[in-house]
Amino acid sequence: MISTAGAIIQTTRLILDPLRDEDTPTVFAYRSDPASSRYQGWKPTDEAEVAQFIADQRAQPFGTPDSWCQLAIRHRASGDLLGDFGAHFPPTLQDPIEFGLSLRPDAQRQGFARESMEAAIDIAFNRWGYRRVVASVDPRNTASAALCRALGMRQEAHHVESYLFRGEWVDDVVFALLAREWRK
Repeated sequence: MISTAGAIIQTTRLILDPLRDEDTPTVFAYRSDPASSRYQGWKPTDEAEVAQFIADQRAQPFGTPDSWCQLAIRHRASGDLLGDFGAHFPPTLQDPIEFGLSLRPDAQRQGFARESMEAAIDIAFNRWGYRRVVASVDPRNTASAALCRALGMRQEAHHVESYLFRGEWVDDVVFALLAREWRK
């Protein structure tokens, strides 16, 4: 298991910590919003589904191998929920760890995604011991692709119509970064 002192990651402006029951309405609002969820794999149908997701996350230890673990992204000063951050922990440290995130519409384009990802990448390499980080992006999601590039990730693949997403065959672009490439 991976430990982050209670699964809390702190940055200058953010805290990434476990999702709480009271986060349910906010998570539902941005995760069900058509613009915010356009490229997201999970689009909940109601608040009960979100409440169950949060309960399931609470029951699963953070860092469980071969699982996705979600953390809340909160504004450090106000405590407001801005979005959620996901990490797919592979079966071994030799396999790549994958990150993804979703932000409320009003929290986008303020550097919160980059700040979250930089902290997670740094911890993945320097504390958890992973050697490779990956991100899978729909190429129409130009903001996420730009974020990956800004973080120093390189595009390693572009799979054409490789993923059936909500009844539509879509492309998948894979970005990656090695620990030795990460800036200190």
